Amino acid sequence: MPSYVYVARETASGRETRSVVEAASEQAAIAALLNRNLLVVSIQEKVGKKGRTAGGRVGLADLVIFTRQLATMIDAGLAMVQSLQALAEQTTNKVMRDVIKDICTRVESGDSFSEALQKHPKAFSRLYVCMVGAGEKGGLLAEILSRLAVYLENAARLRKKVKSATMYPITVTIVAILITIFLLVKVVPVFGEIFKSFGADLPGPTQFLISLSNFVKHYIVLVLLGGAGAVYGWFYFIKTPYGRQLWDAYRIKLPVFGVIAHKICLARFTRTLASLVRSGVPILEVLQIVSQTVGNTVMEKAIRTAANDIERGESISTALGKHPVFPSMIIRMVTAGEQTGKIDAMLERIADFLDEEIETTLSGLTSLIEPILIVFLGVVVGGMVICMFLPIFKLPEIVNAKGH
Repeated sequence: MPSYVYVARETASGRETRSVVEAASEQAAIAALLNRNLLVVSIQEKVGKKGRTAGGRVGLADLVIFTRQLATMIDAGLAMVQSLQALAEQTTNKVMRDVIKDICTRVESGDSFSEALQKHPKAFSRLYVCMVGAGEKGGLLAEILSRLAVYLENAARLRKKVKSATMYPITVTIVAILITIFLLVKVVPVFGEIFKSFGADLPGPTQFLISLSNFVKHYIVLVLLGGAGAVYGWFYFIKTPYGRQLWDAYRIKLPVFGVIAHKICLARFTRTLASLVRSGVPILEVLQIVSQTVGNTVMEKAIRTAANDIERGESISTALGKHPVFPSMIIRMVTAGEQTGKIDAMLERIADFLDEEIETTLSGLTSLIEPILIVFLGVVVGGMVICMFLPIFKLPEIVNAKGH
């Protein structure tokens, strides 16, 4: 669709504004601007790269606020264009403001709301677009947006819990590494010079620590580059198709952390499935969308295989039950939901149950990690201190050995 650069004046305040509007023709652009109470001073078609869309990635918190406020405005009876204009004016996020303005322009030009959202894949996921599309078709847009807001709020809350649970151990580990490097580079060499004057063989642990200190001191740049390269190489590897598949298969089998990762994927699967089924999206399309949002390639492959089985006439519970990645408890509850005709409500209950289990496990893990990390720090720092003072404890033996 062509873009038009315009200069216009607001009818109420007379303030001059300059921006871009998309429309099928120049006349349609002028009509769209008049609907926004803007008097066109000048307008001309913008020449740019074909096929490009405006907007960028939007934070989950901004998306939650946008969805919740839009749902409230639509439910109150405001027109879509007015609601979008109001949201664009009040948001403080520049990227979000540009995205909303572009969506507003597209809606004014005749696109549906879901079609306008589809032009911004970085900001709005396929799940979001499909639920909005289903809401538009069924005349339940305000209700669907409210459900979307709840879904996004739950996702944001779960992500925040996981981040807060992992932040503490990561911070302590980084501090421990920095302290170790500092001791090896600055403190251990001082003791090494003192022990060198003894002229006798040092205890094995002390000699090893001094040798390690000399290596790190002389090759500190290579050590840091090697560590950074190893971290970068690992993240690059798990982004490759093979690496991601290998890591996804392994991480859900890890002790404690694997259980949490598995439950997070299952909670995302059940909540997304419940939201889409309740919104009236066809089941095969639902499974295709869910497979892309679940966040684990093993589960993604299982869902795609189950979708093929469902297409051939099998029930959802039977198709999912063939794959060990879905626990028997979930399969039984899905079966009960199919029998009662309330599968969306049952899936929502499963998601709530899994969220509670994740929260409980994370709380227990956080309480357990704290003393473990304190012991870890004590072993690392305390071990180095003992290694350094070991020759002093054995000073009489070293002096006697030197005398002989």
